[in-house]
Amino acid sequence: MLAEEVAWSDDASLELAVVELRAANDQLQRALASRAVIDQAIGMVMVLAPCANGTARSLLVDVSQHSNVKLREVATALVATADGEALPEPLRNELRRALRRLHAENRR
Repeated sequence: MLAEEVAWSDDASLELAVVELRAANDQLQRALASRAVIDQAIGMVMVLAPCANGTARSLLVDVSQHSNVKLREVATALVATADGEALPEPLRNELRRALRRLHAENRR
């Protein structure tokens, strides 16, 4: 191999590594942002339906599964209500059902 071929090969490998690292970084940034909004929504549920962290998370997961909406989107919609936005009706209805199930379990 000529020195120029080796240098080009090294440059291409380096460029590929940089592209892969940027993609991984973007993915981690999105995951952190999602985690933050989910944690905020968990906190809201803990206040609204006095319960522990794990119970609040389970309730949000339940709403997500029953409404067929991603957990991140459920959390984003719930957190947006703090700024005066209305919770979409399907989520509002499913949240009510989940809260009723939680209260029924607590009465047992």
